[in-house]
Amino acid sequence: MPKHLVIVESPAKAKTIGRYLGDDFVVESSVGHIADIPTRVGEVPEAKKAAWKASRFGIDIEDGFTPMYVVSPKSKSVVAGLRKDLKNADSLYLATDEDREGEAIAWHLQEVLKPKVPVHRMVFHEITEKAIKEAVEHPREIDQQIVAAQEARRVLDRLFGYEVSPVLWRKVQRGLSAGRVQSPATRIIVERERERLAFVAAQYAGVAGMFKPVGDETAFEAKLVTVDGERVATGKDFDQAGVPRADRLVLDPNAAVTLADELTAAAFNVVSVERKPYTRRPYAPFRTSTLQQEGGRKLRFGARRTMSAAQRLYEGGFITYMRTDSTNLSGTALSAARSLVAARFGENYLPDKPRFYGKKAKGAQEAHEAIRPAGERFQDPKKVAQSFGAMSDEARLYDLIWKRTVASQMKDAKGESLQLRLGGTAATSGRACEFSATGRTILFAGFLKAYVEDIDDPDAARDDQETHLPELDKGQSLDAVAMDSTVHETKPPARYTEASLVKRLEELGIGRPSTYASIISTIQDRGYVRKHGSALAPTLKAFAVIGLLEQYFGDYVDYDFTALMEQDLDKIAGGEETMAPYLDRFYFGTGGHPGLKDLVSVDALEMIDPREINSFPIGDAADGVAIVARCGQYGPYLVHGEDKASIPEDLPLDELTIERATELLEAPSSDRTLGEDPETGHPVLVKAGRYGPYVQMGERETDSKTKPKTASLFKTMSPETVTLDEALLLLTQPRTVGEHPEDGKPIMAQNGRYGPYVKWDKETRSLEDEQEIFTIDLDAAVALLAQPKKRGGRKAAAPLKEFGDDPNTGKLIVLKNGRFGPYVTDGETNASLRVVDSVDTITHDRAVELLAERRAKGPAKKRKAAPKKAAKKAAKKPAKKKSTKS
Repeated sequence: MPKHLVIVESPAKAKTIGRYLGDDFVVESSVGHIADIPTRVGEVPEAKKAAWKASRFGIDIEDGFTPMYVVSPKSKSVVAGLRKDLKNADSLYLATDEDREGEAIAWHLQEVLKPKVPVHRMVFHEITEKAIKEAVEHPREIDQQIVAAQEARRVLDRLFGYEVSPVLWRKVQRGLSAGRVQSPATRIIVERERERLAFVAAQYAGVAGMFKPVGDETAFEAKLVTVDGERVATGKDFDQAGVPRADRLVLDPNAAVTLADELTAAAFNVVSVERKPYTRRPYAPFRTSTLQQEGGRKLRFGARRTMSAAQRLYEGGFITYMRTDSTNLSGTALSAARSLVAARFGENYLPDKPRFYGKKAKGAQEAHEAIRPAGERFQDPKKVAQSFGAMSDEARLYDLIWKRTVASQMKDAKGESLQLRLGGTAATSGRACEFSATGRTILFAGFLKAYVEDIDDPDAARDDQETHLPELDKGQSLDAVAMDSTVHETKPPARYTEASLVKRLEELGIGRPSTYASIISTIQDRGYVRKHGSALAPTLKAFAVIGLLEQYFGDYVDYDFTALMEQDLDKIAGGEETMAPYLDRFYFGTGGHPGLKDLVSVDALEMIDPREINSFPIGDAADGVAIVARCGQYGPYLVHGEDKASIPEDLPLDELTIERATELLEAPSSDRTLGEDPETGHPVLVKAGRYGPYVQMGERETDSKTKPKTASLFKTMSPETVTLDEALLLLTQPRTVGEHPEDGKPIMAQNGRYGPYVKWDKETRSLEDEQEIFTIDLDAAVALLAQPKKRGGRKAAAPLKEFGDDPNTGKLIVLKNGRFGPYVTDGETNASLRVVDSVDTITHDRAVELLAERRAKGPAKKRKAAPKKAAKKAAKKPAKKKSTKS
């Protein structure tokens, strides 16, 4: 019987599809991308090394920006397995996702495997038996235009990242990165923080009264809106500088108290009653961005966590493809949703015709269907809960998708809004005052019966929220039950959350549905953004980087320019543009407009002043000397004359006031000079570091690549009491204990990441105590090295924190300190804290998110154990045989 090889991206997807295809099909996984542009020469095969040296970061610019591809080290065994499978196959089906990434993976598979059998491109939007069999019966060829668009995107990202990032290393801090989409996204967050820093809070007062009709006990609240016909100012009437509109009356607290007292005994009546019917249409089915937004609002999931759960639902055959900017539903889906509406809610909730939704996203391609439950009949959320667990991320997300899809095919919600105006005259001043109360009543719930969208504004009302007011007539008399003055302060614009950032990226046309989650993760992983609760706050590092990019690479962080680049890449996918000419204009410039190559030239870089870029004035201290925040190689710090102080990594910049900066500068520091080294004359200092206190010999000179010698303090030492002699002793590490009698090689004793140890050649053994670094003699060291290494002898350390159960596994999550830093674990999955996370501030929700993201990446690959060496014998080595000549 003929055999057909089907290749998909993930093992989970392969397992699901394998259930639907018969024994004639073998379904295997490529485990993601198998080939990419190499990042360093070590990844380049010998045959391609000459081409690598002639290229620019693996791009042959002279040959139409042709990229060099190599099979990634992690994929070599996968490729070998696929080649073996292909030898027994009569045809090859490339069933990777139908988007740019998937099309590129399919193309790479064809290029690397070089099949001699017929090749088919198999595409589908959902993993159901019907969809998979139809995809097998109706394959197509690889779309070379989509491949070219993805290649152009990859080359563009490589050139931008590899050309601009070194500029940031030289001018801001080593290890930083710039990205074509990452940098504009960071700029959005930085600009919001600038608005918050420039914001001037303004105080305003108001009056709120409780009223009830004469002879009725039904009380309701109304707020003062006009005084003598002049509108009373509210928060929205002030600008960023705290200045109110000229046509508004700003009440100060004293005036509000006086007015409230005068109105307590005033007679009130109904000035007007205005009723209006309202209609609310259902929300469109989910696309990628709206799913991420609602996942953030309703479930408190980060964008990556939402997409990880959606990926598992898709691969399990529960939902359609989750990377889409379309809100369209197929005829099959419309029928399934309408059947559910009639069955679950009744015919009264079912509109006469199916509902259709137009595209909303800027630059939407609508290549796929909306995100919806898969199949001709939607699986009940209870079944997903049984498959993954009732409180799992997958079950909770599927419940949202199911409800949203069904609600999209229900009738409108209908209701009535009511606005009352109440009038009264202040007793003493005679000022005419008018109050307003607004109510809303839902007359027919319609789609709200199934689904209600959450909102970002905490002060706004949800669509299903009702406010009931009594039935009143114009002219009706009212009693003022209570009258209170209220004092308010304007609020700065809210920081972005992951949900609102996704919304903003989509509005600006920056990135594409498939990239939103990775953009948000990247800017956090790089340390540009920290989470404060659910809010995204930029670090000083982000301010420095964005300031540099705005000033010297303005186009590349310009929102319109970035969106235009996305459109140009879409044109390449559509065949309206070709890759090489487009990249030529980008890199070399056109029409007098400089390209990227010109902007990173030596002459251009000399114009950038690192001190200016990395300095942010906070204000003048009490002595009139300016306090400046700076971004340094080892973190942010304050400068005030000769005084310096570190800025806590988790301190938001809008909280770095003059008062807080002064407090940090005046705080006692463990940093101090212990004395001078008698041999070199260099100062010996004790400092507080990220990984604990340490001593240092001399200061690092400006522009010097040589780092001063350092050594960590022993656990028995403290920065306050350590002496110069102790510091000098620590700085002698590593200490030479002596020469090993077996080969004459030195035995060294020193402190390391995992504690004190001795080292001889490649052999190491741990010491019991740090003091032994300076006390162990040669005989003891040789004896210790002759002992076998201890395995698993360490006692498990107590957890730093306990958070409660993981909703996905039901197991206790704890925070621990590991060999590579702090991490969270549920006993099965471990996830390291990121740069932006702190042991002190990490929450249960954040721990759950980190674990969910780690699980989504799949199990960590185990390193192959090195072959065991034969035990060294103490016996004398045999003499080498002398060669004989005949």
